[in-house]
Amino acid sequence: MSEHHHHPNISADLIWEIARTNNAYLVKRRSGGGAQFSRDPLNLINKHSRKHAGFVNDKAVGIHAGEKGSLVLTTKKTKHSNRPVANKNDVKFGGDKSGPKIYKNIANVIAKQGYRTDLRQEAVARASAIRQSSRPVKDTPERKVRGAKVKQGAEKD
Repeated sequence: MSEHHHHPNISADLIWEIARTNNAYLVKRRSGGGAQFSRDPLNLINKHSRKHAGFVNDKAVGIHAGEKGSLVLTTKKTKHSNRPVANKNDVKFGGDKSGPKIYKNIANVIAKQGYRTDLRQEAVARASAIRQSSRPVKDTPERKVRGAKVKQGAEKD
């Protein structure tokens, strides 16, 4: 028996028109001119828009922090759109690699394989922001006395 892949008979544009004003990921803010944000894990910039909505698009990309400083790149498979568990592909990038190597690998997965070339810059920016936020914060060094104050301190001694 051959295996058939059933494609949903509803277009992504129709889903967006129905779900854009009210969905589980939508965050509305009254301040800032009524800005709308998204909590969708497959939305790289957390902006509520058709281009970045991961639950609507057949191909979507998400990046989140993994264990021990690693990054996890999640892509949405075009097959199995009605099976949420089988619908995602996770690629883990180790925390021991340098930043530019990780960013290049992310760009390769997204753009060079022809997945979503329009999201390459957003994906690298999100990965960079996650790595930056996971670094430990250094203590600010004590300010050195400069100029006339040094001379005054030397005269007192």
